[in-house]
Amino acid sequence: MTQARPSMQELIRQRSRAGFVGRGTERHAFRANFALPPQDERHRFLFHVHGNAGVGKTFLVRELEQIAREHGAVTAYIDESVGSVPEAMAAISHRFAAQGHRFKGLERLLAAHRERRHEAEAAVVATLESEPEGPSTGSLAAARAGLVGLGMVPGVGAFAGALDADRLARQADRLRAGIGARLRNQEDVQLVLSPERVLTPVLLGELSNAAAQAPWTVLFFDTYERTGPFLDGWLHEVMTTDRHGALPATVVVVTAGQLPLDTARWGGFADFVHDLPLEPFTEAEARGLLAGKGVVDEPVVGEVLRLTGGLPVLVSTLAEARPADPGDVGDPSATAVERFLKWEQDPVRRGVALACALPRWLDADVFRVVAEVEESELDPLYAWLRDLPFTGERGARVRYHDVVRAPMLRLLRRRSPRAWADHHRRLAEAFGRWREEAEAGLAEGERWPDERWGELRLAETYHALCASPRAALPGALGDLVDAGTLGDEALRRWVRLLTEAGEDTNTEAVRTLGHGTL
Repeated sequence: MTQARPSMQELIRQRSRAGFVGRGTERHAFRANFALPPQDERHRFLFHVHGNAGVGKTFLVRELEQIAREHGAVTAYIDESVGSVPEAMAAISHRFAAQGHRFKGLERLLAAHRERRHEAEAAVVATLESEPEGPSTGSLAAARAGLVGLGMVPGVGAFAGALDADRLARQADRLRAGIGARLRNQEDVQLVLSPERVLTPVLLGELSNAAAQAPWTVLFFDTYERTGPFLDGWLHEVMTTDRHGALPATVVVVTAGQLPLDTARWGGFADFVHDLPLEPFTEAEARGLLAGKGVVDEPVVGEVLRLTGGLPVLVSTLAEARPADPGDVGDPSATAVERFLKWEQDPVRRGVALACALPRWLDADVFRVVAEVEESELDPLYAWLRDLPFTGERGARVRYHDVVRAPMLRLLRRRSPRAWADHHRRLAEAFGRWREEAEAGLAEGERWPDERWGELRLAETYHALCASPRAALPGALGDLVDAGTLGDEALRRWVRLLTEAGEDTNTEAVRTLGHGTL
């Protein structure tokens, strides 16, 4: 049967999908690449999108993924939710399975990797328990440093830095011996200590099978400023060497982060890399977005351009506000955040928009704690908040864009330090109640491994730190040590918590600990 040709209206909808404005050059370069066979010297195997926060990297990456699928590609999108190379492989496997390409061999091996990691962690516990004084905080830190020395906690160097090199080496040797005694054979030891060596050839085999069934395969690695530290070396090795096997030539990789690619690593391969630096919108692009939202009054447009500097996330936000009275735009003494909310005349909505920046994430329950409004207003206001252009949803949760949330937090903290502390204290108490509810039916040793309990504890600690940083810091450090026994992913989450709380409260002691532990 002959496939019907798309109508003009369908083509127009595709081109204006999701209100996408600008980035025509970047989209054209990516689309044109599918018209070039891999053997053509003009074909590019790697596209790197980079630019400052708020410049629209994720928005463009999602648009590029749609373009890839229009060309028959099987795609996988990976972001900062992964914390290691094996986790990235698991995410790729999951995304491909959703498109009808099941990586059964890789799934089995990843399951074995998780089981062996659990056994290795049990070996660490046994090593600690063998110490005469028991698993003290100091010995736990030493064990974590030993795991760093083994390469099992990539990128977490502060524990190692707290110990001298000889002690670190001794602890690593001790843990290696304990892990080797605990696991069944040398293959299992390699699966724990060098998972990339074992898993990568299997992944490449699975990608080859998928490539035989689809014209293109495209892998997207977003928020590369966070994932690049552990993915970049592996990705470079996979793409430029045959150490792990052959990568199908029809694979295209897209990375997106705040920084350009490392020239020391990628500089010699410029002939297959297409660099896509993103700058703020041009004036024409910003005006096009504003016009699409009905904002055409020249004084208003000029003020929006001045305030946003063309930063797409802010241009979009102010366009959604649809300012109609240019006469009162721009009190020179107003802060950027006050200007940002200037066109929202409803004081309740203004207050809710600011207050909801306090949590790191929201759902309907968290919103009820933060929003001080009548019961009848809760659902309509939450629906309004979710539709704001600077909020995004991940599952059932709402998160503010970092570019918007950061100045809002600074405004709230400086405007009223006591109100700031009271709000965070109330949030800490709410998360504490929910955590206690989650403990029902859990034995003491089952709490930290329970994902829901751990998320609530993390949020409770963040708000306690924001309410009273110095008072909450000792407990937060104790929790960090406890969370560290679960593995490197949990440890990174708590280290990130310290960093964010230090930045958000402008508390040097907390910020230094967070940065020093990464």
